[in-house]
Amino acid sequence: MLSNETISLIHFNLIQGVGLKTVQVLRDVFGTAERALQATPNELAKVDGLSPAMREVLIHKPVLYPIERELELIETYGCRVLTLYDETYPTLLKKIDTPPLILYIRGELTREDSLSIALVGSRNAKDYGQKVGYRLSYQLAQRGLTVVSGFAKGIDTSAHRGALEAGGRTIAVMGNGLSFIYPATNRALVEKIEASGALISEFPIGVKPRPRNFPRRNRIISGLTLGTVVVEASNRSGALITARLAGEQGREVFAVPGEIFSELSTGTHKLINDGAKLINTVDDLLSELPQHALSQIQSPVPASPVLNVETESSQESTVEKRDTKLTSTHPPSEVPQSTQSIPPPNLTPDEKTVFEAIEVPSSHIDTIVRTTQLSISQVSSVLLMLELKGVVQQLPGKQFTKVS
Repeated sequence: MLSNETISLIHFNLIQGVGLKTVQVLRDVFGTAERALQATPNELAKVDGLSPAMREVLIHKPVLYPIERELELIETYGCRVLTLYDETYPTLLKKIDTPPLILYIRGELTREDSLSIALVGSRNAKDYGQKVGYRLSYQLAQRGLTVVSGFAKGIDTSAHRGALEAGGRTIAVMGNGLSFIYPATNRALVEKIEASGALISEFPIGVKPRPRNFPRRNRIISGLTLGTVVVEASNRSGALITARLAGEQGREVFAVPGEIFSELSTGTHKLINDGAKLINTVDDLLSELPQHALSQIQSPVPASPVLNVETESSQESTVEKRDTKLTSTHPPSEVPQSTQSIPPPNLTPDEKTVFEAIEVPSSHIDTIVRTTQLSISQVSSVLLMLELKGVVQQLPGKQFTKVS
């Protein structure tokens, strides 16, 4: 049941042209938002710091839509509402210059979410960026950190999925009201995020996604977290706005190096040149966090490097090391295969089928297709997911090997 004060703050959030500073001035003068909402024109005229135009807005109260409709939408979509003045409002977010007056929540925010990292990047991410985003998010979630992102296509989606599939928590900060799911392609993620985190927004529930909303919501992504990681971004990417805001908020800024010939690396490389911490592994990131955060991080799990830059040189090095290991310990026919033949946990049936079809030391994709009797498009898709989960690696010539 929402209190009268909360309903009054929701009402202020619906009034076009009224921002946080105005509400704070009114609460200081009248004591509560409820009383401020009832202020007469004569009372408003006596308030210092209000322009004539703002007084007119407060007198006529031009709302996006009636408060009654907003309250119905809150109930219909099962939203919780936090105001800036509630004790459970996220502490890190409250510290930024312009915290949201209202947070609408589908799911749940917990105290543990204060140990969180933002992971953002291009909507048009390449396979490289999606693999890195997924793997880094997965490893952060394994350590007990909440992953925060913007629910957009590309890197954001990979970040949410990585955290969820690691059994961790993730928060999606929306650029629209929570009655809309944008992009619609991520609809299948909504229920999972609600169960293991939250979708949140400062926008009234009936607000549609508009381009101007997204730069504004970026301050929430960075403000909720200890630091922001940019995985893949061009010089025009909105992810750079999030990184800039993180720096202005006194939070850490990290960047993942990208492919040198890719336009989607120009933004991340500029961040590195400007002083952002370069990330090669999850430990590179964790080592930069405040001491109080480090003491809460869970024990490390066996993890491969975050980056898997599949250049010919790195692939050849991997193959060479594998071949050296095999020839120096056992003849090929005697190589122990038991550790590689056991499928990792949490694989889907198709992933398990494809994983088991990969022979030691490697198998060509055509061989995997013949063995599994799946279509080549299915096998390609499953192999990509296995790569994202870090259990399979692609070698030159469409060969695939299990990661031991």
